Amino acid sequence: MAQRHLDPADPTATATAAAGPPVPADPDALAGYLRAQATEFLRALRQHRESGTGTHGGNGAHGARRSDRATPDAAPVDAARALRRAARRLSGTLHTFQPLLDADWAEGMRPELAWLSGTLAMEHAYASRLERLLQALHRLSGSSAFPAQQTAGRATTAVPAAHPAPPERGSLTVGAAKAGALLDRQLTLARTRAHSTALQALGSSRFHAVADKVALLASEVPLRTTGPATSGARTTATNNAASPTGLRPLAAAAENRLTDAVAALPLVTAGSPYNAEALIHGLSPDPVAHPQDAPWHQVRLLLRLHRYALEVLAGEEAEDSGDVRLLAAGEALNRHRDAAEAAAAAAQAARTPRIAPATAYALGVLHADQRHEVEAARYAFQHSWRKEPIRLP
Repeated sequence: MAQRHLDPADPTATATAAAGPPVPADPDALAGYLRAQATEFLRALRQHRESGTGTHGGNGAHGARRSDRATPDAAPVDAARALRRAARRLSGTLHTFQPLLDADWAEGMRPELAWLSGTLAMEHAYASRLERLLQALHRLSGSSAFPAQQTAGRATTAVPAAHPAPPERGSLTVGAAKAGALLDRQLTLARTRAHSTALQALGSSRFHAVADKVALLASEVPLRTTGPATSGARTTATNNAASPTGLRPLAAAAENRLTDAVAALPLVTAGSPYNAEALIHGLSPDPVAHPQDAPWHQVRLLLRLHRYALEVLAGEEAEDSGDVRLLAAGEALNRHRDAAEAAAAAAQAARTPRIAPATAYALGVLHADQRHEVEAARYAFQHSWRKEPIRLP
């Protein structure tokens, strides 16, 4: 059964929404979704521990360095990704539908899930950032080899092949290898620390408390009590169905927040081929994030919450009946986030004291390249967002 998504830009969407097939929207759908995500969380956690990379897969920074130098197995990577995915969905769903849940439980559970998801995501983020920057250096300079060729022992710095670069790339090629080596050292160190932090988190009492609560959630969802309060009382879906606050109004509120945030974005600027103001912040001594990025990052988070709310309404069929428009917009915002963080990493590396002018020049070109990628992602978002919703067959 395909679910119909409303297009915030279409004034007739509300009037015509009822024409589609009915979608279950009672608290049973919320409880079932939370139980399913809790089950996925526990399954991923068991797989992660069985792979030998959990709390007993290595100790501290030594285990992190060992995993950094070796190619990671697919199983622990997939398990960590599934664990983050389930934690994100649980946290986002608790945020959107908190009025239907036990207030104290939801307010205590949601930030813990967000902490866990963010902690587990950092190692992958640093690895992806380094790969993105080295590929960009390769593309910009024309060199055929760059650092970050990790072996089981120490990191090795590859020497660029002796292929003559085009004249216009000559100055860039001089500093590209050293720029790549600098980025490799900084981001690999950050990734190692993130890996150690994740291992410590998975072995902490804080994580075990979260896992215990998720295990209980897999069997019992603490919905808000609507009748007289009693010791240990839990509402059933039937009792809660009479509540004036249902799933659909809360999901609509999440969509409205997204629509308002998108309306506040400078989409006209995003439609321009060159945004000079976005590059002024550049390599200034101020390490604060670019002020134009924050609203776009907020839209990305709101779009994620909107998609999770739609998954709750659609049930298990949400994965196969997604809105192509929302998927394309989400991909564009993910690219925007990745490019913005990569540009910030290049700028941070360029602030390293006593680096050679050629290295600083290469990092400056790399920063500008990633900021142009940011603008391209913004253009792609506004292009996809203004399209009519298209349902997958």
